[in-house]
Amino acid sequence: MSQQSNYTEDNIRSLEWDEHIRLRPGMYIGKLGDGKSPDDGIYILLKEVLDNSIDEFVMGAGKTIEVKISDGQVIVRDYGRGIPLGKVVDVVSKINTGAKYDSKAFKKSVGLNGVGAKAVNALSTEFIVQAFRDGKTKRAKFEYGKLTEDDAIVESSQRKGTKVAFRPDPEIFVNYRYILEYVEKMLWNYAYLNPGLTLYLNGEKFYSENGLKDLLQDNLDGNTLHDIIHLKGDDIEVALTHSERMQGEQFYSFVNGQHTTQGGTHQNALREALVATMRDFYGKNFDASDVRSCVIGAISLKVMEPVFESQTKTKLGSLEMAPGEIHVRTFVINFMKKELDNFLHRNAEVAEAILKKIQRAERERKDLQGIRKLARERAKKASLHNKKLRDCRVHLNDKKASPKGDRRLETTLFITEGDSASGSITKSRDVNSQAVFSLKGKPLNSFGLTKKVVYENEEFNLLQAALNIEEGLDDLRYNNVVIATDADVDGMHIRLLLITFFLQFFPELVKEGHLYILQTPLFRVRNKKETRYCYSNEEKNDAISSLGPKPEITRFKGLGEISPDEFKHFIGQDIRLEPVMISKDYRSEDLLTFYMGKNTPKRQEFIIENLRVEKNLEEEFLN
Repeated sequence: MSQQSNYTEDNIRSLEWDEHIRLRPGMYIGKLGDGKSPDDGIYILLKEVLDNSIDEFVMGAGKTIEVKISDGQVIVRDYGRGIPLGKVVDVVSKINTGAKYDSKAFKKSVGLNGVGAKAVNALSTEFIVQAFRDGKTKRAKFEYGKLTEDDAIVESSQRKGTKVAFRPDPEIFVNYRYILEYVEKMLWNYAYLNPGLTLYLNGEKFYSENGLKDLLQDNLDGNTLHDIIHLKGDDIEVALTHSERMQGEQFYSFVNGQHTTQGGTHQNALREALVATMRDFYGKNFDASDVRSCVIGAISLKVMEPVFESQTKTKLGSLEMAPGEIHVRTFVINFMKKELDNFLHRNAEVAEAILKKIQRAERERKDLQGIRKLARERAKKASLHNKKLRDCRVHLNDKKASPKGDRRLETTLFITEGDSASGSITKSRDVNSQAVFSLKGKPLNSFGLTKKVVYENEEFNLLQAALNIEEGLDDLRYNNVVIATDADVDGMHIRLLLITFFLQFFPELVKEGHLYILQTPLFRVRNKKETRYCYSNEEKNDAISSLGPKPEITRFKGLGEISPDEFKHFIGQDIRLEPVMISKDYRSEDLLTFYMGKNTPKRQEFIIENLRVEKNLEEEFLN
């Protein structure tokens, strides 16, 4: 007979606000993470503080925001109105306390739930808030959400505004570090959405005059078919162009200054409006995929009391522009049908270029129809019978479910080469959220090839099907796509070939921060009491010094040499991932041409100057 646990009044607990946040942080900031991914919790903490400063600018108070990040501490200083001094402690430590419930003070604010700054406070080892207002200042300090210093209001000569300093709790965000490139992207988005606002990150300036037009211009990767179309109206801004080389479609969407990376009603409405407007303008019932082929677009919407599908606000769920007012979809479609149609009538050259692009996409789609059908059937059959993809339970348990929201954020696909390496990862992975895709030998160099090769090449076709990215990233099955190859010449070559494949055909996967390189240890240094795994020659030397005389040193030459028992340490909580990022100073087309195109004297010179054969590397590591 099974035992039943007692259920009495003693089982009922009431948690303090900070205890609840610390116990269930995912409810407030999405996922945790250590900073390797742009949607990790430490960036959400920064965003929550910044959103308050941005709302001040939107309300016409303060044109400058300063951000400093050093040694794990973040400081944000704005020059807005400043928190009312008598409420400084309450607004960062009492749930459901804040001015944003009053629509008169913050009409179209990002944060409406009165939680953001409190979550930052509770999840930080140290949180300091200081307000400057009316020639006076008030400062308060918290540790782990508990008030430790509550200074009196004193006179101050500093400019009005608010200063917040916090240090994320390393017990919650284990081994965290801020990758400044991710922070820079965040600040640029704030600048694009708020023309006239100046932001600084450790002294570097971020400023935009032309809003979403600047966003597209700064993020273009290659030539475009026409100049950027820039449309603005009350509560809406749209920018559009078409890429010469990109295969699919790419959109940036924002609501009240929040980057909605998963889109939502406003982005869906923009995609629908593009098709409807083009069909009406050209008088032809084009296929929707042909109209949106090669499009790069951005939309920013201002909504009263927006509804998001999670606390991290990555997807808009609002149906109305304001309670009881026009539907978001109708508002966007009406705006586009009027403004884009007027633009096309006034700019015949742009209209002609877009028509030719649609017609070209139509021809290419029809040419590929037969191949795509066969490729899909082949991929479906292969997924049933081969072992190239060892899926995770998130998908195995629910084949039809699209991995959205928090479930998608948890998933990882390791792309590896060879049976031994894929076998080690498969045996040591977290079967709930980690999947493995096994390559057979080196992939094809896809640089300069057409999309046709993706369907005709078995490896590429099955990889595309595993990721579910044929039609874009809307239904991407794995949030983290990790290239896991040996740290030797062949492994580096495979990495480069895979990165080439993604940049050539699915550049948005890289641009939106989904692609990583798995870092695995080069050495194991151990004595009878302790084992150290070292990722560099410097770490190896430090381990030798720490562990004393004559420790055992093992050099790992490949992933297959690492046992599954050891491998689980390298793809678990302590996983080291290096994000693949393309600087805005470089175009991926130029990089691919140099590294993967025809050999040139310039590249030969580069190879000769940087050549290191594996033997020399081996000698360097073992010395």
